Amino acid sequence: MSLSQTNFLSSSLLSSSHDLRIPYSRAVLSYPRIQTHRILCAAKRIGKRRYPSERRKLRTEQKEAVAKVKNKLEGVWRLSKLGVPVGDDPGKDFLGISEGLLQAIAKVIEFPVASMLPEEAFSVIRKSFDARKILKEAKFVYTVDLDVKTLLELEPRAHDFIFRLEPKIGLIEHVPTEKSVSGDLISVVNDCKRINSETASGEYEPQIINGSGDPHHHGGGRSKPKIAVVGGGPSGLFAALVLAEFGADVTLIERGQAVEERGRDIGALVVRKILDMESNFCFGEGGAGTWSDGKLVTRIGKNSATVLAVLKTLVRFGAPDNILVNGKPHLGTDKLVPLLRNFRHYLQSAGVTIKFGTRVDDLLVEDSRVVGVRVSDSTNQLQTTSQNLKVDAVVLAVGHSARDTYEMLHSRNVELIPKDFAVGLRIEHPQELINSIQYSDLANEVLKGRGKVPVADYKVVQYVNDKTEDLSQSSSKRSCYSFCMCPGGQVVLTSTNPTELCINGMSFSRRSSKWANAALVVTVSAKDFDVLNLKGPLAGIEFQREFERRAAIMGGGDFTVPVQRVTDFLQNKLSETPLPPSSYRLGVKSANLHELFPAHITEALRESISMFEKELPGFISEEALLHGVETRTSSPVRIPRSNETYESTSLKGLYPVGEGAGYAGGIVSAAVDGMFSGFAVAKSFDLFDGTIESVIGKAQGAGLVKY
Repeated sequence: MSLSQTNFLSSSLLSSSHDLRIPYSRAVLSYPRIQTHRILCAAKRIGKRRYPSERRKLRTEQKEAVAKVKNKLEGVWRLSKLGVPVGDDPGKDFLGISEGLLQAIAKVIEFPVASMLPEEAFSVIRKSFDARKILKEAKFVYTVDLDVKTLLELEPRAHDFIFRLEPKIGLIEHVPTEKSVSGDLISVVNDCKRINSETASGEYEPQIINGSGDPHHHGGGRSKPKIAVVGGGPSGLFAALVLAEFGADVTLIERGQAVEERGRDIGALVVRKILDMESNFCFGEGGAGTWSDGKLVTRIGKNSATVLAVLKTLVRFGAPDNILVNGKPHLGTDKLVPLLRNFRHYLQSAGVTIKFGTRVDDLLVEDSRVVGVRVSDSTNQLQTTSQNLKVDAVVLAVGHSARDTYEMLHSRNVELIPKDFAVGLRIEHPQELINSIQYSDLANEVLKGRGKVPVADYKVVQYVNDKTEDLSQSSSKRSCYSFCMCPGGQVVLTSTNPTELCINGMSFSRRSSKWANAALVVTVSAKDFDVLNLKGPLAGIEFQREFERRAAIMGGGDFTVPVQRVTDFLQNKLSETPLPPSSYRLGVKSANLHELFPAHITEALRESISMFEKELPGFISEEALLHGVETRTSSPVRIPRSNETYESTSLKGLYPVGEGAGYAGGIVSAAVDGMFSGFAVAKSFDLFDGTIESVIGKAQGAGLVKY
């Protein structure tokens, strides 16, 4: 008798015995109705709501997926969207195979007895927490790989069930054995070098460089190509790592300090209000992401080979293994600091020269090609002595706050294009309130980041029909959304000039603070710059400066932040003191934030907050405090470059990469861009023979920047 004919235990054993249903009804705070722009929110169409064309496309994809499976009994089956109720799961910090997860797996493959499935045959690829109000109960959601060979060795009776398994788009995927996930970046480069050495005849010799900056002119002495990487953020670090592994002579130049000294400079700012304009929350080892939440989420593919290569490299340098599995991985500043120290030591052991406290003031250009950089000591404001460093190429990996670098590039006639970004305010709530809004009765399971469920966060977005006389006679959409949400975090100062005031959020790894904060921002573009009569490629930078200066004046100077209760902001009235407590440590001052932005931006923010209340009842609260101003959500410019070579389209030898160049946003996407640029530069100097896509997959196109 076959296993399929055997009468196993009742299927009721596969279902949860716990019922942790969440009552989501909440009292809504009364506030005046605001009549401004209509809000449009496009929900994803599923099931019968799909258009006929979408259903046809889905059927075609389904047929293609089925046709691709050559042998169901080999390789790996990837099972996605496996839901395990909270009561059946050990909790957020457990990343193994639990009994509840085995029950979910058994249901998908229609195996009658979950307890008979061997844990060794399964590996967790992704784990996230879903407490959406449309669900009957909160659950952990898994993506799991089923290794067919191991499963059949340990449980041969699963043969018939695997044989009947069929791919389902978004739920069940067959992954052939040869489709393996890449290792960390160092392993990837070493594999490339091994393949090169096996296919090349004789010993590899680096390309001849004559010091003229032209890698294709053979003459003079023989040496490694000299590459300057400007910027010690994620894109710069990963570009330097790739190039060093391929054998280039790399010099990493960072205007700020190493994390140890940078921490002391930030401490002086927070405690004594002493701003070091070169070593602060924006500048220094690791970039602006070091003293932030350390988010590792990205829109460029959580399970893609490129993202996994970055995450595995971070694990190699000290990040916890759980970032490879968590649906919303983050590190926190306390984990980033030792990681960056390890990263630095490895680069130095690989021969990279690292110059901290060194600012690039200019590019050395001959015959429309970069041949070097002019640098100065950024730690000594009284010293103006500069030094010229001759190099063969420059990887420009500065962050979005390097405004003097943009001005220098503009003076050098390097093409710069104004880019859309977003500006707004940072809102802060008590974290317990956000936990209650999102989790209801499960809020008591958070326990300041040490409980069973993760500290609650949120992500909200609306689209406003924008029509004002100042901008356009025709209606257009303006996006309003939450940005850089920091659960269990604090509001921090990210100014790089004492006359300007801008803020951001940060969290430590446990997210144990009693506050939750997020930016609420509105997209702006060239038409907004025109309203202030700002023109040219640097108009976005001046747009940012305008509101940062206004915020500094409204706060009264000395880095005091202007704030307003959310309820008062909606009613356009000054908040009375005492104000709700704020995590911002340099002082807050009651101000009418309506006086900060142009009316159309303020109205978009007001109406969006009103709509966010519908999604998150309780979001509008007397305890919620708005802080001004958030302006540096992404780079205000883009530096055009070749999609294939990553070289600037207007200056040879210059490779603009990362967030500051307008091609990334966040730690992971910046690291991925730096990684690809490293391969591209190595290829241009014949250090790498092959296609980048064959090694690490496809990069996002220059016109499709996904953060």
